[in-house]
Amino acid sequence: MSKDLDEELVRKLAVLLEETGLGEIEYAVGDLRIRIAKPTVTTTYAAAPAAVAAAPAATPAAPVAVPVEDGEVIASPMVGTAYIAPEPGAASFAPVGSAVRKGQTIMIVEAMKTMNPIPAPRDGTVKAVHVENGQPVEYGQSLLVLE
Repeated sequence: MSKDLDEELVRKLAVLLEETGLGEIEYAVGDLRIRIAKPTVTTTYAAAPAAVAAAPAATPAAPVAVPVEDGEVIASPMVGTAYIAPEPGAASFAPVGSAVRKGQTIMIVEAMKTMNPIPAPRDGTVKAVHVENGQPVEYGQSLLVLE
């Protein structure tokens, strides 16, 4: 860490990140910018926060993908509200049995009034959808299963 970086501030932000369950926190004052984020992990849902000083603006996190029997669980990369359709009454992005392409939006997770599209990590077929439209979700919670 730089001599000018307030290590105590970084520690406080990391604690706040854990207490709130957020995926990341960004703090900026003048030219100082600190971003604390939980890394995306594919082998486990638990991850320690990582500190990054002077980082560029955050981009939406990729969903956590965990292999399971007969498929791959796509987990929420953040705490928020899951939406399986683009608007009320519209068809689902990825209903059970549908084929999806890598990068295709399969769901949206709203966090802090920001709509975060959740892309398919690979081509596949939706085996199961584990959330309902408008349901609150936690970081690492299963959204759907791809086979």
